[in-house]
Amino acid sequence: MEIAVIGGGNGCYAAAADLSEQGHSVRLWRRDAESLKPAQEIGGLTLKDFRGERFIALHLMTADLAAAVDGARLIVIPLPAPTQDAVARQIAPHLQDGQVVYMPPGTFGTYLMARQLKESGNTAQVSFAESGTLPWLARKHGPATVAITTRATRLPSGVFPACRAEAAYDVIGQAFPAVERLQDGLDGALMNAGPIIHPPLIMMNAGPLEHFDHWDIHNEGTQPSIRRVTTALDNERIAVREALGYGAPHFPLSDHYDPDGEEWMYGNAAHERLVDSGDWREHIELASHRYLREDIACGLAFLVSVADWAGVPCPVARGLLAVASAVVGEDLRQTGRTLENLGLNGLSREDMKSMLDEGLL
Repeated sequence: MEIAVIGGGNGCYAAAADLSEQGHSVRLWRRDAESLKPAQEIGGLTLKDFRGERFIALHLMTADLAAAVDGARLIVIPLPAPTQDAVARQIAPHLQDGQVVYMPPGTFGTYLMARQLKESGNTAQVSFAESGTLPWLARKHGPATVAITTRATRLPSGVFPACRAEAAYDVIGQAFPAVERLQDGLDGALMNAGPIIHPPLIMMNAGPLEHFDHWDIHNEGTQPSIRRVTTALDNERIAVREALGYGAPHFPLSDHYDPDGEEWMYGNAAHERLVDSGDWREHIELASHRYLREDIACGLAFLVSVADWAGVPCPVARGLLAVASAVVGEDLRQTGRTLENLGLNGLSREDMKSMLDEGLL
């Protein structure tokens, strides 16, 4: 299948290498042409995983977005949520009938992309989908090398608009057999694990993160008290999902930490593999890191706004959002990705469901 991968981050390189090795024809687009040169010069990427290290050739590596997108059946955008507005504006004029845009994960990026497509004047019938997590735990080990610690074994994903879900899942499933169907795009957004796992880890590890050059929030940073906060936060997410009629499985984050429990998105013992890799012992600049700018300013702010809209109490989410706002000196409930800032808070539940099902008319 012809697949375009958009971006140059850890997940983007993992996507390009992994999907190419599966036999798909992958076009990798990166805005920064200079940073793309090391991969272009060798014709692909070096992939490292449990099977060892090997070279993976890519069909195309380009800074020409139109060339990357043209004719691709699936467009994978594993970029942080704060980049979605800019990417949507760039890609909207190039999208074509029948294409599927997949954002793993999306933070309701499905709606953002669909809105930008409409505002651009492009009338192509495009489906947008988002998952509960990135399909890979991955880190780049060099300008043309990516290491994949583990791959998702379950990928709960929602499609916007839901009326085109059947065809979209057929396309996504060819690249990601682990995909599991959700009701719609909001269902997918409320499955996002990042806004649950990362806010307690970085806010409650703020001292060591700022003191030490490198700190592993998933190893010594994951302590029982922090785990209890994570569970309480996740319970609020699940309460919001249930209030909106989204049923189980909810993929509670506690399953990620329990190697003998229900299989989570990355399978059993994924947390142990993540810690053992050593790749997450890193420097995290709190104010600018994606754990704050994506998972709190976008993801957690979105969760709080949906909880408020649905009338569901969320004291832990609200508290973490307030602490993060104090850290960065910015009221993230006002400036973050919220239903208010998306212009959706005035919708009734019936109107929201109609939009999720039928799209932007």
